[in-house]
Amino acid sequence: MKTILVSILSVLFSGILLNCSSVNSNISHPDQDAQLHREWMLVAYGNYSKADMMSKGARINLTEKTENGKIRGTAFMGCNGMFFTSEFKNDGNVKISEIGSTLKACQDMKLEMDFGKEFRNMKTYAVKGHSLTFTDDQGHKMEFVAADWD
Repeated sequence: MKTILVSILSVLFSGILLNCSSVNSNISHPDQDAQLHREWMLVAYGNYSKADMMSKGARINLTEKTENGKIRGTAFMGCNGMFFTSEFKNDGNVKISEIGSTLKACQDMKLEMDFGKEFRNMKTYAVKGHSLTFTDDQGHKMEFVAADWD
């Protein structure tokens, strides 16, 4: 009888430990959400000047509610409205997917075209104070500042 009780308790205890250790690291934390859920102005990217990006109103918007660990975002680089899905992981990785945009033709679309090509390749992110930085595998960066701060 004692052996059966010990066996049952061992199985139950093992189940509890497995459930505790299998917590999904993709689930965002409230602190992380508060830092990310903002509108962000693009201030440093490639060879573009900050003044050029500011004059185009270059920005991303991550204010939508997080659902299943993902944030539906929008971007604007001076001509077309862009949309995407972002998945920010607690280990500093980010996945940008489902990118699309409106199809207006504008006179100067170079920033928009370059951003659209490279944004999907961003692999890591860092939030420090009022700054958000994305980096790809080759070290290319996109730096943003919170729109409610600058």
